[in-house]
Amino acid sequence: MNILIAPDSFKESLTALQVANAIEIGFKHIFKQATYQKVPMADGGEGTVQSLVDATQGTLLSQQVTAPLGNKIQAVWGLSGDKQTAFIEMAAASGLHLVPPAQRNPLITTSYGTGELIKAALDYGVNNIILGIGGSATNDGGVGMLQALGIKFTDQQQRDIGFGGQALMDIAHIDLSQCDPRLQYVQLEVACDVNNPLCGEQGASAIFAPQKGASPAMIKQLDLALQHFAQMVQQHCQLDILTPAGAGAAGGMGGGLLLLPQVTLKSGVEIVINAVNLAEKIKQADLVITGEGRMDAQSIHGKTPIGVANIAKQFNKPVIALVGSLKSDYPLVYNYGIDAVFPIIRQVADLTDTLAQAEQNLISTAHNVARLYQLAQGHYSRFNLK
Repeated sequence: MNILIAPDSFKESLTALQVANAIEIGFKHIFKQATYQKVPMADGGEGTVQSLVDATQGTLLSQQVTAPLGNKIQAVWGLSGDKQTAFIEMAAASGLHLVPPAQRNPLITTSYGTGELIKAALDYGVNNIILGIGGSATNDGGVGMLQALGIKFTDQQQRDIGFGGQALMDIAHIDLSQCDPRLQYVQLEVACDVNNPLCGEQGASAIFAPQKGASPAMIKQLDLALQHFAQMVQQHCQLDILTPAGAGAAGGMGGGLLLLPQVTLKSGVEIVINAVNLAEKIKQADLVITGEGRMDAQSIHGKTPIGVANIAKQFNKPVIALVGSLKSDYPLVYNYGIDAVFPIIRQVADLTDTLAQAEQNLISTAHNVARLYQLAQGHYSRFNLK
């Protein structure tokens, strides 16, 4: 029997590879002779770099970059085993976790460090870059990132504008001529799992800026700044970044990225599925096991288990999900390719202990699921129900 294990990470507990290893250990208690394929997965958010590095036998690298408040930090990014593809998470350089709660202010935070990570990848001569843009601390339309890549944003006096969302109001001129020329030859795939436009009631500022420290007055200021940015882009670059779905992702980073050549905005899990060649692996499997830290109705919106299940059902493969916990609305996933769901928590405990016990809980649950699956297989054989 060929068993494919393709889970996401369990946030704050286990990486996707650790989840896959634990499931394999549990299943091997019963199916000792089975062939196991482990494919660490992600959906473009936290853990995407680690999952893609693990899946491609790649390498983690570190680069000094500019953090959202302008200080210098070390940020990790990934290089695939064949050294052709770079894996970058915006959050590593420009993430909300890098800004202390009392200092969160999207009027001044910059995405410059994300551009520096892209430049680091270009220095390695990659042909492809996969960029996850979740978890940002910024609302600068990706202008900081673009500045790091050589694009000039200047005011009426031809001076470079400053950092942060409020600085977008100062843009009077945009010059693309000094943009890093290597980007012309590199495919940049952006993991973007929201469809918000750049501005307005559903835009970057109104929907996402509050969690980054914005007050109601700041939200209005930020939205006007992004509108001005879009007008300047239309005027100087003849490019519409105001209306495309996903332009409002990551504080407008989705829109700013459209100024670069060879950029596509895609579903995060779709990017990972293609990068790890999941369909070809599932085609050879008899059983597919996936999982995530918590499964609920939101899981159907671009999360890893549903992405895995969609591919599995193209080949009529059974799909079992092992998850950290469930919310009451989780049965909705049964309409999207998941055949059975098993939570792993074995006993009541506080959150810290529960997270610490994740590996053993997962092994135990995988063992029990394997016993059940073995029983079902024997039942089908006995009654000729296959």
